[in-house]
Amino acid sequence: MLGAKSARSRSACGASILGVKVPALQYGDRKVYTVAAFNRGVGEWLARLPTVWVEGEVTELRRHPSWQNVFFTLKDPSEGACLAVTMPRGQFDGLRLDLADGERVHVYGRPSLFEARGDLRLRALTIERFGLGDHLAALERLKRKLAAEGLFAADRKRPLPRFPRRIGLLTGNDAAAKRDVVSTIVARFPAARVVVAETYVQGPRAAQAIVAALGDLCGEADVDVVVVARGGGSFEDLLPFSDERLVRAIAGCPVPVVSAVGHEQDSPLCDLAADVRASTPTAAGRLVVPDAAELADRLARSRAALERGVRRTFEREGERLRSLGDRLSRAPALAVERKRAALEHAAGRLRALSPRATLDRGYAIVRAGDALVRSPAQVGPGARIDVEVAEGGFGARVE
Repeated sequence: MLGAKSARSRSACGASILGVKVPALQYGDRKVYTVAAFNRGVGEWLARLPTVWVEGEVTELRRHPSWQNVFFTLKDPSEGACLAVTMPRGQFDGLRLDLADGERVHVYGRPSLFEARGDLRLRALTIERFGLGDHLAALERLKRKLAAEGLFAADRKRPLPRFPRRIGLLTGNDAAAKRDVVSTIVARFPAARVVVAETYVQGPRAAQAIVAALGDLCGEADVDVVVVARGGGSFEDLLPFSDERLVRAIAGCPVPVVSAVGHEQDSPLCDLAADVRASTPTAAGRLVVPDAAELADRLARSRAALERGVRRTFEREGERLRSLGDRLSRAPALAVERKRAALEHAAGRLRALSPRATLDRGYAIVRAGDALVRSPAQVGPGARIDVEVAEGGFGARVE
């Protein structure tokens, strides 16, 4: 009954919040503001405040060509306090600062309230680069130190195994990065074996936890490549992956390491120490295993080429065997013909050299007994001789 009575006494009236006149609802002697009215009053009051300079580190910078505004967060590195900042995109681009997460800036602007959500923001009028933020400066010093030790040298990078026996995946608990890597690996190469190590990937305990998990993965049997994967996040979220302990652990890992941390524009130091950097966890899955469909296609093409090669070899050898068979079948006749020609040639020479050829030309052979008569002195008067001519012979007596 009291509620019904209060509802019947409800009426609209004017009231002020921080000196700003906004409508309120009257419930008896109680003035009640709607959320929209309250936010509008606070927003109008904030709009009366003067413009101020605010110092902090840039984080979570978000800019898109289709957006009218650029959004980022200013963070106090000493206390961790954060302030959302918005600035018209054309005005931001006109400054040509090329800001990146971790840089320290001075922002000149006016506080405002996004009434629809009740979010306090600083509407920036201009931005000036003040210097590198504490985190970014420390990272630059660490980067130079590790580079001088050769941890990022190109000649240290090892090739990934063509067909890994077992793939180690280091990622966060129930992380989307794990799903992206595993699903990509299974889709590309169903026979792959993956061992997953889940650990903290964000916060003060993350760096040591990742180092310990990496050591455990490297100790697993048959693991010959490790993927360190984490999805996107703010500059602070990715800081554990630039921790010196983790960078040294990756550089000293006994097997190749693929770093797939953040998005393509993120560049934690573990990317520089890893053997291969992947722009996303999905890209890492494509890097560590071959494409089974592509392998099957290549095998089919190789099999077809091998079949064509064997067929050509058989045809070539069959033609050669047929040619040899024809030659073998003709060989005896050719050999006989060659021998006959040789014999005829030898017979011709023998006939040419035979004494009978001389007799055919009108000469005679004279013998005295068994000896040939070459000189008249060999026979005396009355000696009997035998004379051989071309067509026979006859006896004679020497006078």
